[in-house]
Amino acid sequence: MSSAHLTLWFNEHWFELIAAAVSALDVWLATRRSLISWPITILASLLYAEQFRESHLYSDMLLQLIFVAFAIYGWWHWQQGKKQEGSVRVGIPSSLSLLRDVALGALASVVLGYWMKHHTDAALPWFDAALTGYSLVGTWWGARKYIANWWLWIVVDILYVGEYLFKHLILTAILYAVFVLLAMLGVRDWQRALRAQQAT
Repeated sequence: MSSAHLTLWFNEHWFELIAAAVSALDVWLATRRSLISWPITILASLLYAEQFRESHLYSDMLLQLIFVAFAIYGWWHWQQGKKQEGSVRVGIPSSLSLLRDVALGALASVVLGYWMKHHTDAALPWFDAALTGYSLVGTWWGARKYIANWWLWIVVDILYVGEYLFKHLILTAILYAVFVLLAMLGVRDWQRALRAQQAT
């Protein structure tokens, strides 16, 4: 690629590049159970809300704005846990609460998909809505410190890679492929933390 083509590409994709870099930093910090991940989540979500608005992925845009609210809750919840226990400890949910959240994710997917299909020019209304619904579940589980959040993100992020390739958001597709790897890292690190908690 010539310098002229590279300059043109950067001029067209600089905003997406910044959003991707901030988002990657955010997920890596979350795998480390770092409280700093939450303000970074807020910044990354605001950046991607604008990116998705421009790409007509309105469910994703809405999801990013909801991420901001969840990040505020997660920041507070992790901070409270750290004050009480000395570290951000991995939570252990009941099977019933996990099944309830999966059902709520399905309901949110159907409601949002119907609305996007009939009231907007969304590019992929049903598929995008389903990913949004289960991203909300994953974010909730992350805020609650459930290790299951990483397993769900592995599945959701693989599907997002396909969606973003379809929409020619190449940088974002690469970012979500990196997210898959980071989620695997999250599973490993949080399992270690959970074993250490149980040992003590």
